[in-house]
Amino acid sequence: MRPADTLHLAWRALTAHRLRSFLTLLGIAVGIAAVILLTSIGEGVHRFVLAEFTQFGTNLVSVEPGKVKTSGPAPTGIPSSVRPLTLDDARALERLPNVTGVSPLVWGNTEVKANGRLRRTTINGVGAAMTKVYSIKVRSGQFLPPEESENARAFVVLGSKLKTELFGADNALGARLSIGNLQFRVIGVLESKGQFLGIDLDDAAYIPTARALELYNRAGMMKIDLTYTEGVPSTHVREAVIATLKARHGREDFTVTTQEDMLRTLSNILDILTMAVGALGSISLLVGGVGIVTIMTISVTERTSEIGLLVALGAPRHTILWLFLGEAVALSSLGGVIGLTLGVGLAQAIHLTLPALPVHTPLVFVMAAEAVAIGIGLLAGVLPARRAARLDPVEALRAE
Repeated sequence: MRPADTLHLAWRALTAHRLRSFLTLLGIAVGIAAVILLTSIGEGVHRFVLAEFTQFGTNLVSVEPGKVKTSGPAPTGIPSSVRPLTLDDARALERLPNVTGVSPLVWGNTEVKANGRLRRTTINGVGAAMTKVYSIKVRSGQFLPPEESENARAFVVLGSKLKTELFGADNALGARLSIGNLQFRVIGVLESKGQFLGIDLDDAAYIPTARALELYNRAGMMKIDLTYTEGVPSTHVREAVIATLKARHGREDFTVTTQEDMLRTLSNILDILTMAVGALGSISLLVGGVGIVTIMTISVTERTSEIGLLVALGAPRHTILWLFLGEAVALSSLGGVIGLTLGVGLAQAIHLTLPALPVHTPLVFVMAAEAVAIGIGLLAGVLPARRAARLDPVEALRAE
């Protein structure tokens, strides 16, 4: 049998029962659409979270007091044996080779009074190198000057949103404001940085670390962040930080985390999330595959006499096999195309309706989904096709 005749027979069989064929491929289409939609949302969230974490650069190392296995606040009334991170620790890390910037961090939530207005916001105690460490730019004025930490003057730099809330369109440089019970003078306003995982970075004030320690009556830093020269292996910097602080503290009572480690762990978690939501959508594909098996089995039963006639006229059994496999693959691949169109369309519609929800559909997902649809058609059509190919021509003709 010529390939053209085989295609003609397969197409005639599909169009002979249009509604049945449509409902069968619709099962595959819904499954593919569900997989594409869910994986698009999962991949979009994946890219969004990674972009949020890399907006400060990828050559970042964080040092926090306490080991990971014992970190967390101590129960009330029980003193902690964890030695706090101090300003001297930060200065020691500044002297390490390949370190380009260090910012000791202390933060809290405090009322800010200025220009007859009162607002509660985040106060960040940072070092003079914070703009370099976090890739933040100053819009007007200057950032905190590089002074001796303990003698740092009472200067404050405002986030763009906080400046607007307190001073409106007026010039804030040189103005006095109160943070808690301390007085500060505004020397700069930062450019807008947006949000980081739901935290508004523009609705904050930045003061010297030593002043924040005084404001919140703390003995040490919440963490120390530092950046290093591009191209230097993060493991080298990490080992140098551990060696320096271990020599100062006498033991390793701190945790060092590189940006690479954090992004690798985060990426693995998000990959698992994407695969999990894709697996949920693939349940619909399984249902669609069962539908193809059912319909092809019915088709073989209905066309027993036709199969017998083809075999009696000399059609090889492999031709019968490929005839029914072709029908199954045609149903699944056409359903896959419809599902891809539906899934991508729904993903883009959701993104247009909810711009805050990240949606991304990589081309590899599209190709993989169509390949899966074709594979399901092959697997689902094997048993009915083999049954058709093994029919005895005499018995098949007798069924007429």
